[in-house]
Amino acid sequence: MRTTARLGALLVLTLLAACAREMPPVSFHASGMPQKLSEWHLLASDGRTLALNSGVLPYDLNTPLFSDYAHKLRTLWMPPGASARYTSEAAFDFPVGTVISKTFYFPLPAGGWDGKTVQRGDPAQSLATGETIDLRRVRLIETRLLVRRDDGWVALPYVWDADQRDATLQRIGALVSLDLAAADGTREELAYQVPDQNQCASCHNTDNLARVLQPIGLKARHVNRDFDYRGGAANQLVAMKAAGYLAEAPPPAAAPRAADARDARTDLAARARAYLDINCGHCHSAKGPANTSGLFLDTATEPGIHFGFCKQPVAAGKGTGNRLYDIKPGDAAGSVLLYRMESTDPAVMMPELGRSVVHREGAQLVSDWVNAQRGDCNR
Repeated sequence: MRTTARLGALLVLTLLAACAREMPPVSFHASGMPQKLSEWHLLASDGRTLALNSGVLPYDLNTPLFSDYAHKLRTLWMPPGASARYTSEAAFDFPVGTVISKTFYFPLPAGGWDGKTVQRGDPAQSLATGETIDLRRVRLIETRLLVRRDDGWVALPYVWDADQRDATLQRIGALVSLDLAAADGTREELAYQVPDQNQCASCHNTDNLARVLQPIGLKARHVNRDFDYRGGAANQLVAMKAAGYLAEAPPPAAAPRAADARDARTDLAARARAYLDINCGHCHSAKGPANTSGLFLDTATEPGIHFGFCKQPVAAGKGTGNRLYDIKPGDAAGSVLLYRMESTDPAVMMPELGRSVVHREGAQLVSDWVNAQRGDCNR
C-alpha cells in the first residue's frame, strides 16, 4: 500500500505541474459575483475542447447524486499552501480560498447537436479523455461553483452559452428544455432545472442547526476510489494529499468507502444504502433539513424504524400515495419511499429538487433491496 501511495503521489505531482493549455492562474474572488465563469480561470473552452487549468484537480464519487441523467465533471482547487482537514464521516473541513466546481453535461446522439436532443446514458460514466472533454461529443449545460469565503460558502450557478465557450452567472436559475433520447430510440421531454442560489443553499444546508452551506460529495466514503488521471489511475485521497489539498488523510484501506451502486457484484444492501446516502442522506438525517420527517437515510442510521422500516410517514399528505409505511419490507410497491422516487409530480416526488424525470436504474436498485427485506409491519 505504501508503494501504491508513493507512486500515486508522484503521479499527481507530475500531473499538477502540467497544464492542458496556457491559461492565466486560477483567480479566487474573495467577494462579488463574477458574471462569467472564465473570470475564475478554472476551466477553459475554445468551443471544441474543455480543459482544466493547472492545479485544478478532478475527482469522481463512488456513487454520484442523480441529476436528470446529466454527467458531471467535478473539480477541486485551493490556493498554494492551503489544505483541507480530513474527517472520516463529515465533509472535509476546507479552508478559505477553496473553489469546488461541478460541470453538468450530456452526451450527444450520433447526429450531433440539433438544438434540443441529448443522449440518455449512465450518468456515472465520465466522457473526459486525459482530463479534457471533446465538445463535439457533448452539450454543456451548467457549471456550479461552491466557493469558501471568509464568511462561509457561497453557491454560484453558471449557464453555458450557445457556443460553449463561456458560461454566464444565473443567480435566479434557468430552465433548459431538452429531449432525452435512449439507445432504443425512445424519447422523453426533459425540463432541466438549473437551480437558483436559494435552491443551491437548500440542498447544501446539511445541518439544520448550523444553517450554513457545506459540500455534499467531498467526504471520505464518496471519494475513496481511483480516478483515471492524465498520467494514469490513482486513488483520489492519495492524489488530494499529494497535491497538498488534504492533510492527515489515512491510507485508502483505512478510510471508509461507499459502494458503487452500479456494481452488481457488490452486496445489494451496500449498493442501495450508498445510493440513498448520496441522494437523500444530506437532507434525511438527524441534523438535516428533513429531520422533522423522522426518516434518516444516511449511513449513520442503522436499518430500523428511523430508516423507514415499518415507519408511518409524518405529514406527507398526498406524498404517501395511500401507503402506510415509508419502507414496507418485501413490498417496494407498497412503500412510500418508492412511490415518491418513481413520481414526477412536484407535490410528491423525492428528491424535491435536482430532477424532473425518474432515475429508472436507481429506483430499480432500491426496489430490489426493499423487496429482499424480511419483516411484518403488522406484528
